[in-house]
Amino acid sequence: MNLQEQVDVAVVIPTILRPHLLRAVKSVFQQDIAGAVQVLIGVDKHIGDAALLDEIRRTVPPNMHVTVIDPGYSTSVRHGGVYSNRFSGALRTILSYLANSRYVAYLDDDNWWSDDHLSGLMAAIQDKDCAFAKRYYAHPESGEALCEDHWESLGPGRGVYAERFGGFVDTSCLMLDKTTCHMIFPFWSLAMGPNGDGEDRMVFDAILRSGLRFGESSKPSCYYSLDNHDAMHANREAWIKSAGGVLPDDWSSQARYLGREA
Repeated sequence: MNLQEQVDVAVVIPTILRPHLLRAVKSVFQQDIAGAVQVLIGVDKHIGDAALLDEIRRTVPPNMHVTVIDPGYSTSVRHGGVYSNRFSGALRTILSYLANSRYVAYLDDDNWWSDDHLSGLMAAIQDKDCAFAKRYYAHPESGEALCEDHWESLGPGRGVYAERFGGFVDTSCLMLDKTTCHMIFPFWSLAMGPNGDGEDRMVFDAILRSGLRFGESSKPSCYYSLDNHDAMHANREAWIKSAGGVLPDDWSSQARYLGREA
């Protein structure tokens, strides 16, 4: 593959090399999109095993290539860097600009996609500035979809955050057009609150304030890994139960949280 040629879509994945990075990247490699794809992996800190990157490089499909950015230091305040986003620092911003594509999709290293995620977003973003897909709440270890998210990541003007924030779109559900969203990228590096998170809300708010146009994919295609350490976890459990979903009996696995307190 000629790396200078622009690809059809790029995927940005910041990571601290948690084990579930393999699942996330595998879901990108299995996409049904016919065009060329660049997968940009940014290493914030080596908390997990760097051998994961070697395994990823061995399985890259012919229509894709992987760009790994590992500066050897963290840009996040959590690990001694400058930027207030404690969970990836400036990596999403840097990788968004570095992506050799007009279209950039985002994936957290503990979430994953169905194989039609990128093709659905590419169809939805035509004549728009950005696009989003709906998501499922999923078990972090088994990968089982527990329930479609009917409450949080529903787009502008919808869901439980409509009144306070104007709605919400989860990072792993979002695609941006670089030609019109260039000024949005710096918000990925910042935190909304003292916990060092909330960059996704800041990005969503910046999109709304800029008057950018959303497209919406036709069906859920993102799997959001539930986190029993998240402040919203009890609410999500209640919502899943209300929709008839069956919750796991055991939330004790720590693989999902490797590096959270590092």
